[in-house]
Amino acid sequence: QVQLVESGGGLVQAGDSLRLSCAASGRTFSFSRYDMGWFRQAPGKEREFVAALIASSDTFYNDDVKGRFTISRNNAANTVYLQMNTLKAEDTAVYYCATKVKTIRGHNLQSFYNYWGRGTQVTVSS
Repeated sequence: QVQLVESGGGLVQAGDSLRLSCAASGRTFSFSRYDMGWFRQAPGKEREFVAALIASSDTFYNDDVKGRFTISRNNAANTVYLQMNTLKAEDTAVYYCATKVKTIRGHNLQSFYNYWGRGTQVTVSS
């Protein structure tokens, strides 16, 4: 069993930055063997892919956040981050961290991921 706990959300103004963190834990969990992703769900919308870090070095982003968001990880701390710059009102959503075993190909569909956090709210005022 793997537990993911997100933090770092909050209320900011358009143009501001936030850094989300996701701490992973589990009795037999080996963080470095898992790929990590971030998804978000805005009110009244489907959950959508935001970013993924595959094989510890390959990064993928939703076109809407490319150039503004950066995903990274610290294997020693069992933590993945999402640095969000130049935030826009349309970035307002609950942000979820997810992880999948490296043997599962693909990165942008919810079904690829094995474990999920409970989410952290990001609200951007315009």
